[in-house]
Amino acid sequence: MMKKINYILLLLINVVATSCDLDRGPFTEISAEQLFSDPGAAQAATLGNYLFLKGDEGFNGWSDDLHRMSEYSGDNVMITGGTTDALFFFYNYQRVATNGRSNRFWGNSYKAIVGVNTVLELLEEGTPEANQVLGENYYIRALVYFQMGNIYGKPYNQGVSNLSVPLKLTADLNDIPDRNTVGEVYDQVIADLLKAEELMNENKGPSFASKEAAQALLSRVYLYMGDNAKAIEYADKVINSSVYSLLSSERFAKMNELAPFENEEAIFSITLTKGIDIAGGGGFPDDWNTIGSFYAKIDGVGWGEMSASKTYLDLLAKNEGDLRGSFIEPQYLEDDNGQKIPAVNWVVGSDQNGYDYEFARTTDNGGTITFDYEGNNYTLESEVVGGRTAYYFNGPNGRQDVTFDFDMNKRNGFPFFYILKASYQEQDLHLWSPTVSRLAELYLNKAEALAKQGADQAALDNINVLRNRAQVPPYTLATLPVGQTVLDVVLEERQLELAFEGHRKFDVFRNGRIMNRRYPGTHLDNSNPFPEIDATNNAIIEFIPEQQILLQPSLIQND
Repeated sequence: MMKKINYILLLLINVVATSCDLDRGPFTEISAEQLFSDPGAAQAATLGNYLFLKGDEGFNGWSDDLHRMSEYSGDNVMITGGTTDALFFFYNYQRVATNGRSNRFWGNSYKAIVGVNTVLELLEEGTPEANQVLGENYYIRALVYFQMGNIYGKPYNQGVSNLSVPLKLTADLNDIPDRNTVGEVYDQVIADLLKAEELMNENKGPSFASKEAAQALLSRVYLYMGDNAKAIEYADKVINSSVYSLLSSERFAKMNELAPFENEEAIFSITLTKGIDIAGGGGFPDDWNTIGSFYAKIDGVGWGEMSASKTYLDLLAKNEGDLRGSFIEPQYLEDDNGQKIPAVNWVVGSDQNGYDYEFARTTDNGGTITFDYEGNNYTLESEVVGGRTAYYFNGPNGRQDVTFDFDMNKRNGFPFFYILKASYQEQDLHLWSPTVSRLAELYLNKAEALAKQGADQAALDNINVLRNRAQVPPYTLATLPVGQTVLDVVLEERQLELAFEGHRKFDVFRNGRIMNRRYPGTHLDNSNPFPEIDATNNAIIEFIPEQQILLQPSLIQND
């Protein structure tokens, strides 16, 4: 039986992968009725649908491109130089309809959807085994359409009649739909997730869809829609399920090293495995083409060109010892004796010319710290603000606040702050299983929804669960930072906790906020830079891939 299932799986994957050519596009039919004589065979086909999310050998797949399209256009990251990879256009909001990564994401999305539709059409409900398989496929389709809608359609609260993506709900070769509206896509996502929740009866771990995975995604979808009561309801279903628990502080600080099945917080992850998806264990191209390889260079492997932004680092610095900083590794220089070199740094620049770091090495003169900068010698001053020591010097233009730390390894003047959240799984250099849902998000979903309902203390109670885990002081209504609302601090907590997991861009724009990118990096090094992006700017959504419009001229392009 196992040999039979393996054969069926390989056959189905081959049929789906090779049928999406330029003549027909991604909407292809799989003639596979003979494959579904039992739920075991259908489950094998479903594994092929999961495989489309994962991609070929763990990279260049759906989740890989989704990460780069969602995370790189937020304010948690900076690129230290140029790159020929099409990801650069996502990073700097310079949209092009010929972006190969966008076209591949679109194609892989519909390959997965066609695979799902085939299972849904050919397998009948009834037995627990069949219902579980069907539920998993409804979840996969909902996840794909939800994320496609985030990439190519405007936020829900900007109008349900705006165009989103085509809803292909059959495996029929001749069914080639045009774009549906944002409202229609959200309705379909919710319908699929509710059906998945109803049908699934087994939790096989975070590598597979489950009832709780459907509930977790429903909480997020309702939050994006502004249905706060439903967002809370579904967050509570997962939180109170007793299936998951938050990692301890010690384990959380090393969360990136845990495989999904080792992580009691993981609800659903697109699971990559050591020795299979990263078969080379550090060789080329395996570890070099992963998400983690762009964030860090480890033992000489990886590019390390995408670093943590000054915005994110400043957010971490609000609380000394915040365990979210465990995933950031500054690349310090050392002297001939192997000692780090004390230095100060600060940011200079403008919207027109970009922003840069300035570094100056310091000298300790018997307790007085001085440094040379542009031919002048300055004394480092300090004061205690909010229980923390703030450093500054009095320059020619007045007070200049600085970070007092160590000199760093740089590229084009930009220091390397390696991001390790996508590396080190199972001690492989750049193995990582992209997280779709984990328990911490449900506390954040609930907190945001409560804040929007005016339940301020309850909102703080939920983020304080995570702040306590991160070993930073909890908030009270009396200790909110000056000028910030409860919603402000909830969204900050969301940024801190979910950084580098693909949430930030959507969190900013669905809340109607401005993405402020006035910090160092190469995102402002072009003729039409975006130092800030308003939620109503058309640049927040990607163009429909030009190749898809050539195949289907009735598709309407985004403005």
